[in-house]
Amino acid sequence: MPVRFAEEHELGRVNELRKQVNDLHVAGKPEIFKPGFPKELADHIYTIWNDPDQRIVVNERNGAICGFAVLHHIRRPETPFMFERDYLDVDEFCVDEACRRTGVATELIGFIRTYAKAEGFDRVELNMWEFNRDALAFYEAVGFTTYRRYMEMKL
Repeated sequence: MPVRFAEEHELGRVNELRKQVNDLHVAGKPEIFKPGFPKELADHIYTIWNDPDQRIVVNERNGAICGFAVLHHIRRPETPFMFERDYLDVDEFCVDEACRRTGVATELIGFIRTYAKAEGFDRVELNMWEFNRDALAFYEAVGFTTYRRYMEMKL
């Protein structure tokens, strides 16, 4: 199976893909995202790796990792305004630029869906930046729907 949980020695390659995401974000929202991929950002993958509520999933093709996702188990207690929430969040998601439109992302989502059901989650959530229209089209095509939106007014 090409989609599986990452091994620690693969985190360097995951970081290469994370840099692609950061570069995309910098291009789309340069007033928010910092250019480059500093050591602090690279080292953050180990914080994720060591967090028991997070898992890193990779998709491997021909011996090379061509996509990944960071899954985060989120628990939100009940408040006066909301019921308790317990769900799986796709915190990061990327397919290598050279591997896009080859089914890698769809396979990752299929794995995430199966894992979430097996773990007893009733929902998978993710957030994305509005400028990334290709990602939005993909997420909608695999079954995600918008239920909340952040908006801005530039002054």
